[in-house]
Amino acid sequence: MGDMTNSDFYSKNQRNEANHAGEFGCTLQELRSLMELRGTEAVVKIKETYGETEGLCRHLKTSPTEGLAGTAADLEKRKLIFGKNFIPPKKPKTFLQLVWEALQDVTLIILEIAAIISLGLSFYQPPGEGNEGCGTATGGAEDEGEAEAGWIEGAAILLSVICVVLVTAFNDWSKEKQFRGLQSRIEQEQKFTVVRGGQVIQIPVAEIVVGDIAQVKYGDLLPADGIFIQGNDLKIDESSLTGESDQVRKSVDKDPMLLSGTHVMEGSGRMLVTAVGVNSQTGIIFTLLGAGGEEEEKKDKKGKMQDGNMENSQNKAKQQDGAAAMEMQPLKSAEGGEGDDKDKKKSNMHKKEKSVLQGKLTKLAVQIGKAGLVMSAITVIILVLYFAIDTFVVNKKQWLPECTPVYVQYFVKFFIIGVTVLVVAVPEGLPLAVTISLAYSVKKMMKDNNLVRHLDACETMGNATAICSDKTGTLTTNRMTVVQAYVGDVHYKEIPDPDSVPAKTLDLLVNAIAINSAYTTKILPPEKEGGLPRQVGNKTECGLLGFVLDLKQDYEPVRNLIPEEKLYKVYTFNSVRKSMSTVIKMPDGSFRMYSKGASEIVLKKCSRILNAAGEPRIFRPRDRDEMVKKVIEPMACDGLRTICVAFRDFNSSPEPDWDNENDILSDLTCICVVGIEDPVRPEVPEAIRKCQRAGITVRMVTGDNINTARAIAIKCGIIHPGEDFLCLEGKEFNRRIRNEKGEIEQERIDKIWPKLRVLARSSPTDKHTLVKGIIDSTQVEQRQVVAVTGDGTNDGPALKKADVGFAMGIAGTDVAKEASDIILTDDNFSSIVKAVMWGRNVYDSISKFLQFQLTVNIVAVIVAFTGACITQDSPLKAVQMLWVNLIMDTFASLALATEPPTEALLLRKPYGRNKPLISRTMMKNILGHAVYQLTLIFTLLFVGEKMFKIDSGRNAPLHSPPSEHYTIIFNTFVMMQLFNEINARKIHGERNVFDGIFRNPIFCTIVLGTFAIQIVIVQFGGKPFSCSPLQLDQWMWCVFIGLGELVWGQVIATIPTSRLKFLKEAGRLTEKEEVPEEELNEDVEEIDHAERELRRGQILWFRGLNRIQTQIEVVNTFKSGTSFQGALRRQSSVTSQTQDVTNISSPSHVSLSNALSSPTSTSAAAAGHPRREGIP
Repeated sequence: MGDMTNSDFYSKNQRNEANHAGEFGCTLQELRSLMELRGTEAVVKIKETYGETEGLCRHLKTSPTEGLAGTAADLEKRKLIFGKNFIPPKKPKTFLQLVWEALQDVTLIILEIAAIISLGLSFYQPPGEGNEGCGTATGGAEDEGEAEAGWIEGAAILLSVICVVLVTAFNDWSKEKQFRGLQSRIEQEQKFTVVRGGQVIQIPVAEIVVGDIAQVKYGDLLPADGIFIQGNDLKIDESSLTGESDQVRKSVDKDPMLLSGTHVMEGSGRMLVTAVGVNSQTGIIFTLLGAGGEEEEKKDKKGKMQDGNMENSQNKAKQQDGAAAMEMQPLKSAEGGEGDDKDKKKSNMHKKEKSVLQGKLTKLAVQIGKAGLVMSAITVIILVLYFAIDTFVVNKKQWLPECTPVYVQYFVKFFIIGVTVLVVAVPEGLPLAVTISLAYSVKKMMKDNNLVRHLDACETMGNATAICSDKTGTLTTNRMTVVQAYVGDVHYKEIPDPDSVPAKTLDLLVNAIAINSAYTTKILPPEKEGGLPRQVGNKTECGLLGFVLDLKQDYEPVRNLIPEEKLYKVYTFNSVRKSMSTVIKMPDGSFRMYSKGASEIVLKKCSRILNAAGEPRIFRPRDRDEMVKKVIEPMACDGLRTICVAFRDFNSSPEPDWDNENDILSDLTCICVVGIEDPVRPEVPEAIRKCQRAGITVRMVTGDNINTARAIAIKCGIIHPGEDFLCLEGKEFNRRIRNEKGEIEQERIDKIWPKLRVLARSSPTDKHTLVKGIIDSTQVEQRQVVAVTGDGTNDGPALKKADVGFAMGIAGTDVAKEASDIILTDDNFSSIVKAVMWGRNVYDSISKFLQFQLTVNIVAVIVAFTGACITQDSPLKAVQMLWVNLIMDTFASLALATEPPTEALLLRKPYGRNKPLISRTMMKNILGHAVYQLTLIFTLLFVGEKMFKIDSGRNAPLHSPPSEHYTIIFNTFVMMQLFNEINARKIHGERNVFDGIFRNPIFCTIVLGTFAIQIVIVQFGGKPFSCSPLQLDQWMWCVFIGLGELVWGQVIATIPTSRLKFLKEAGRLTEKEEVPEEELNEDVEEIDHAERELRRGQILWFRGLNRIQTQIEVVNTFKSGTSFQGALRRQSSVTSQTQDVTNISSPSHVSLSNALSSPTSTSAAAAGHPRREGIP
């Protein structure tokens, strides 16, 4: 987008305009300046220049009622002159830029430097042949050919660095490409309704041209700028452009300007499109952002957003933009932590914390990285000291100038060994595994009807503990049909025969339904023969129109008689009114208003009702109560929605005050009450049972009557008769959660939500309150993770507040989709269960990968470290280490991160937010396998030459040829990793590690591929890989030792984890780190966990001591028999009472002053959260 700045755009268009000046009566420039005006200025300007909006339509050669003709030539010409409705996206990063970014990795830079120094030194021949005097240095280097080969190691390291960089860059590149594909899919899905050639059609947003007549309705996100030409009660939320949260009322004579990127909150109407794409208001802002971005990039290359994804869409408003750039943030390993921070701050996310998983991983990576750094530093120091003491003290050599290069070569070798240890210790594969696993899941979730908009939502779903679902359309089919009716004092259990209904009543009924509903709602003939008729538009209205057709009447003639333009006044449906009314002018000048809405609300306003003869009779409050008992409640108990249809006549003079809604909507005459059935989707009860078995509570939040809601909830299996549960109405819910002053109290919510299963007649605010209440609750020891489904504009706040927001792909409004994390493309509840399965699978995949990776890490680091200290040379050479790194990082993350999910995932309870990544069972596996591998490698290292009857490879001089001895060690090491990779497929201590292995072809390919490459490396790798070819029997031994891994795995599985009390879990997010949201202002910039970790470096030392004291204390507590849970409870209640929480300088240290008072509670709390103690 930056590449197409405004000026270029104009110069191109100016030329076009010159050619077509005669074509249209106004230029692009005129329209642009017109759209800059607001309110009355705009009205005056339109009057002066074009004389009313009709004039403007004539200038743009379009008709306000028929729209454009829609011929291809005309549309092309408009696109040429006024531009396309498309905002060019910012250029993606090129492959080379990504390579450059991958090269920024600290460990790789250290390796590159080491390799270059090593290369330089190998080409540098020291002057004179004074080499003999230089100590133990040059035993084997006398052989000329060998000295020549000194450069190979450096070159091989560089080559492997290049490999790693290319793999990383390729991954980032394909990820970006996938993401852009996803974006464009989201965009293609967005359609908009326009009138062309008198026909109402839906076209993709990008096809809209200037001069189109577009129909706007409740819940739309406007795709282009335009002028309001006809409609009623239109209210727009322009906060995405102006930042003002008040809704703006639009009217033809006061403020007709509709701007792209704004949301329709109420009403409906038509607009004339006047600016599209880069010339629309959103487009102009994007263009500025793009141009600004380019300059900023030059200034500050470092903190630039990861993925400059200027949402390549014409309408995603700005707040979305930050989110887009964040979604694909690859989780950097420890070193990247700080640089990333700037990007986080730039894009102020609406999700407050990083996803749980990323938090845990970053923390783990930092901890492992620190350990690796310490180990590698110690290795280098020991090697240098040993060499120096051995050469200069024991052998009393002098440091001669001509020997300097030889010594330096030694030091470089030591340095390379040190770096190798570091490379193996730092798990760069973690971010890769997460990204691959998420990207893979997202791709596959598309097939399961989940369109994931924010990557981390996928994994959060695995932790979900509660789902608050809408009823209509999610749990039910959203095919409304009227099945019962109360007309003319008779309650019909089936659709009545038209002859049995008085003619007057029938006529009123048909008019009331046909006129008082959106004209965009229609019933069309079925697509397939024998299918059900297609319902288009608002489904409740479709049900009512279907009722008219079932009564053998037709609504089309009525609508043709009174077209939409002739409607006098419309009160559109909104969540406050819960009804809709339309006023028409009768031929004699009087007015008639038709109303429909929720029966208990409309009946309260009725003072008459039509009797069996079709004449109105008095309808008193006690009649109403009786009707509620006899008609409405029985209908509701059958799970029907009850809708009341009514009307009222007004005199022509004096004309009523239409703005005084309370007076207008009273004194109505009830025509009939209908019961609309919306059947439960057949697959829902099973899906809900799966959820409940998986430890997820399903709650239903609906705007429907409480009896209807309860009946549907029982059908779905959300509530089972005889259980202890609550079904509340919105009013009652509010009464219970507010104190005398009307403020919401968390304690009151805590009393309700655990048992609440159905919330009926709820407003959007109730939904938001409930979600927030459950999330903020401290009643249960795990913080609840809440998923919410929503389709309406008013669900936006709840969707945003929830941990995962699901929007409906079919019935959902653009506003809801905008606020959501995942879009259900089939609007089906059972797709949510699929999302849970995938989410848990992501979590497990990453744990599998960790289990594998950490085993390799521990073994490789210890081998390199002890080997270096005892034999002055790492048994695993730098290049071999890099190969191992490649297997265990890149390939293993691919193999283990692409395991498909199984139904078995739904048989366990959700992991909580503070469940450690590495459970005890995994820790047992990691340490168990490490012990096996270390034992064998050290056996081979120290007595291997005797076993295989070969020359020892220990203490070899500087450039000696690779020995068979060390090759066997390297080969055995890799074989053990390969077989351990199969063990890593199971993390919950299952016996059968081969279970379902062929369902994952990627895994099989990678294991076999790695094996093949390993053969090539050992047999033909030679000097660069420090390998010498092995005999067949030696190969058999290596593979045999590797196979031992599988047997050993069974041995480990036999040891009960419960016995191993000393094992610690790792990688947990502690309570401490979840900064309570009340203290954090809603949109405080998020605190990056990595940053917090780094800040906390010093504290870790105190922690160690503290931890030991605490553990002693805990043991004592347990001995004294104080109940652990009780102590925890006590402690949390103490915390909430003494809530003087003070924020100190940086948000990471929140001191809990005097909260931990009694000694028992301190120790118990510490046991629960081993990080809750003294935070200095």
